[in-house]
Amino acid sequence: MTPATTFVGSPVSRVDGPAKVTGAAVYAADFDIPHLAHASIVQARVPAGRIAAIDTRAAEAAPGVLAVMTHETTRRLPWHPRDPRPGVDPKAGERLHVLQDDVVRYDGQPVALVVAQSEEQARAAADLVRVDYAPTAARTRFDVAYARAPSEATAKAGRPGDTSRGDPEGAFAQAPVRVDVPFVQPREQHAAIEPHATIAAWDEDGRLTLWDKSQWVDNVRTEIAHVFGLAEDRIRVISPFVGGAFGSGLRTWPHVTLAALAAERVGRPVRLALTRRQLFTNTGFRPHTESRVRLGAFPDGRLTAILHEATGQTSTYEEYAETTLTPARQLYACPNVATRYRLLDMNVNTPSPMRGPGAATGELFLETAMDELAHALGMNPLELRRANLAKTDPDSGKPWSSNALAACWDQAAARFGWADRPRTDEARRAGRERIGSGMASAFYPAHRAKARARVTLYANGGAMIQAATSDMGPGTYTALSQVAADALGLPLEQVRVEIGDSALPPAPAHGGSITMATLGNAVANACAALRETLGADGEGDLTPALRRSGRDSAAAEGASSPGKEAQEYESAAFGAVFAEVRVDPELGTVRVARLVGGYDVGRVVNPKLARSQCIGGMVQGIGMALSEEAVFDRHCGRVMNANLSDYLVPVCADVGALEAFFVESDDRVFNPLGVKGLAEIALCGVAAAIVNAVYDATGLRMREVPVTPERIVTAQAARGR
Repeated sequence: MTPATTFVGSPVSRVDGPAKVTGAAVYAADFDIPHLAHASIVQARVPAGRIAAIDTRAAEAAPGVLAVMTHETTRRLPWHPRDPRPGVDPKAGERLHVLQDDVVRYDGQPVALVVAQSEEQARAAADLVRVDYAPTAARTRFDVAYARAPSEATAKAGRPGDTSRGDPEGAFAQAPVRVDVPFVQPREQHAAIEPHATIAAWDEDGRLTLWDKSQWVDNVRTEIAHVFGLAEDRIRVISPFVGGAFGSGLRTWPHVTLAALAAERVGRPVRLALTRRQLFTNTGFRPHTESRVRLGAFPDGRLTAILHEATGQTSTYEEYAETTLTPARQLYACPNVATRYRLLDMNVNTPSPMRGPGAATGELFLETAMDELAHALGMNPLELRRANLAKTDPDSGKPWSSNALAACWDQAAARFGWADRPRTDEARRAGRERIGSGMASAFYPAHRAKARARVTLYANGGAMIQAATSDMGPGTYTALSQVAADALGLPLEQVRVEIGDSALPPAPAHGGSITMATLGNAVANACAALRETLGADGEGDLTPALRRSGRDSAAAEGASSPGKEAQEYESAAFGAVFAEVRVDPELGTVRVARLVGGYDVGRVVNPKLARSQCIGGMVQGIGMALSEEAVFDRHCGRVMNANLSDYLVPVCADVGALEAFFVESDDRVFNPLGVKGLAEIALCGVAAAIVNAVYDATGLRMREVPVTPERIVTAQAARGR
């Protein structure tokens, strides 16, 4: 018998890498569909009101134009409600019924669509559409005075308005040491390499095919079926490659419906590709959130009270809410905890998940407050956290399925040299610059969902793995290949993975760090089922058993879903991030010289891809801390820097030395494969560690990100007065 292979745990290179670097990988907008027409959106230019008049005559007469669609000329769609709603959608409110009425709900809302022979003709004609508005009062200013509690549906989905255990107010009032920390996280936008795009094509039998940038093709199929009143089996959604998303591709956005409507109108396939500016208002974003954290502690650092309040923005038509306050309830041991979450309805498009949704924001707030508490105590920030390690989940009382946070702290601190960090003013000087060090914990709940996978083994020794999941860059193709190669006893190069097609076995959203914990186990189970079908016990190459059966191929399906562990245990990924910054106090500039992150993510299927995930999260955290902010003009209700020239993301020159590693962990309680999820935790804690390092360098408590030169100079001037 051929010895079992051991690809799981090996740093193999991406199996889809050659296709991506040579241009062979086909993304949503790249499919070459015969007789393809193109569409362009006309966007509203007021934040609230009604369309008083719309003149499309000039656009209709423009070269190449096939149709101009408005609320007056677009057919009414059924928009059947979804019950239950998908996990990625808000639990209250109603999605935007695009081109179905004359109401304007936010600046940038689609109010017309032009279809033409070419993309250039469509965009030129869209500029010719004239719209007159009857503006109404709009809420474009973030004012917590108008915030409200979440709905019951939102609360039941894990975003409650108010929670409490113990006597938080009393404990805080009596705490020997207290801090009260306000903080602001501004609106952040996804800035993926691949803009969102959809190609829609109807066949003669009324079946619809959509090539769409999506993290969840099954959800797109279901949503469009409800919108158009079609049976799901009459819709197919294809998305084999996703050029970055981290949440923006989870929902089915209005442009998908528009593409299908346009293709129906002109009787030929239509491609609708959003411009970079349109992405800011036609897909989601991380919502502006304001926070207040109050911490009380004994002199030895033990927390006696955590009180965390947060207010997040949502749209006027949907209630988007985040798990911003979950870290306050679960990350540290504390007997008295209260959280208060409020939502502010604004005339903006609906926010959406963005890497580490809720947790990354909540930990920015909590971990900067923990740093402030450490200094109030005169205590090492690391020792403060050690004093409050939660050995069981503080909120539910359940045991952790695994928790190596202490190892993350210890090993990351040692690699960073935390004990030897500069502590005197003289040691912190490096020419004009000041050196600062900071740290933060990282936490993200681990989940898994239902999924199915199919494996087909061929007599020539090859195998095909199929499932309707996606790959937005973390390496799904590669990791699933590794799991299958081990389970089938095959060389890695003989395993092929096919994903991103709703015609394949169903899979959940490719988000929330659930893919390997969910689909990886489904693939392993499918391979085990095939081995049983062929009567091949044990390990080793399964191909001889197939040949003995006299068949050319054999297939089996496997399923995976949460079990009793979901009720008996709490599961999460953990981490520790240490940052060194260099601050020029005269110019206000901040450079991140080093980041070190240690992570407990369960079993690591591919260390090379996992490290890539983590350093990517670190770079994103640099942006969160120092540069990224969607500047919102409250007078006109508009994002003013909706482009990649003014919306500043980190570039190579902004990134110093990055080190990511993984502590020993293998969580077979959480799932048989032992993984816990990686993508979200890679961002959590990074921005807080950087902000804390800025304080160490300057003595300035920055209560708002990004920490720009203007904000540092302003804070220094205020301190000097």
